[in-house]
Amino acid sequence: MHGQTKISPKSWLAFDLNVLRRLTFSSVALPFSEQTSLGAYLKRWNVKVAANDALQSAYTRSLADLVGGGESLSTDNIECVLEDAYVPGYRLQNPALTSWFSETDAWWFDNVRRNIDRLATPMTRAIAATVAMSTGDYAMSFDKDSREIRQPLSNVFRRLLAVHPSSYINGQNNTCHNMIADEFVVETTADLMFLRLPHPHAQSERTHLGRAAWREEWLRGGSDFWPELESRLHGKLGAATETKSQYLHLLEETLSRASHIKKWAIAHVEDGFIQTQDIADTIAKIRRVDTVFTKDFSELTGTKAVIITA
Repeated sequence: MHGQTKISPKSWLAFDLNVLRRLTFSSVALPFSEQTSLGAYLKRWNVKVAANDALQSAYTRSLADLVGGGESLSTDNIECVLEDAYVPGYRLQNPALTSWFSETDAWWFDNVRRNIDRLATPMTRAIAATVAMSTGDYAMSFDKDSREIRQPLSNVFRRLLAVHPSSYINGQNNTCHNMIADEFVVETTADLMFLRLPHPHAQSERTHLGRAAWREEWLRGGSDFWPELESRLHGKLGAATETKSQYLHLLEETLSRASHIKKWAIAHVEDGFIQTQDIADTIAKIRRVDTVFTKDFSELTGTKAVIITA
């Protein structure tokens, strides 16, 4: 049975880019794209990016940060999103928000979510939702002792929107998808698959996501969807697993489905549960391993960053 070790970043962007600069590719498939920073950088290399994630919160950020072609929110859009944000109604449309926020904040997020649906285009809705999720992360960073210095959420939304970078236009048909990773790799063609391995976990998806689970519940309008999502993930890479062998078996199945993609870069955070050699041996069952790149962060985090190319 695996457990959590020291808290560690899920990726190190500089390390990822350093390795990818050594490879030749003009298109990339990202089966797990919880973070959009790598895809955003690759767009600036004029790489065609196809990003995917089973979580709607990650998909929404990808739509805003990777697919958008310079679109932004107008003054009217902003006023629409923030209209009557703090005005309570008869009852919350999404009662699950009270599990994460105070009643006042829950009303703000409930109203803003409804207002976002009034925006005219999918891209403006994605940008507004992405900034609202950042606003929620800001709100959750305070505790009862520091709450008095927190700014009103509508002000925070405006400030975060002002510094939110516009999606870079690279002239490519970049796409994003909200699919199970295995389904995505079967349907996607690219020069390179950059597979950031999900951390092994035995908990339910909601528990595994921790405080970040609020974003999914806010976007989906409640918490009733978790059993259906876990059912879709069951037996696929990214689902809860009890043993190392089970996890490696799911990885092997995913790699088998991605055998049509010419080049792989498999990113792994070694924290003591699954070793780099375990990953390399699994890859070698399907194709020859080329190079193993490592960066040791054990003194700081107890982990090591690894990228295996094949």
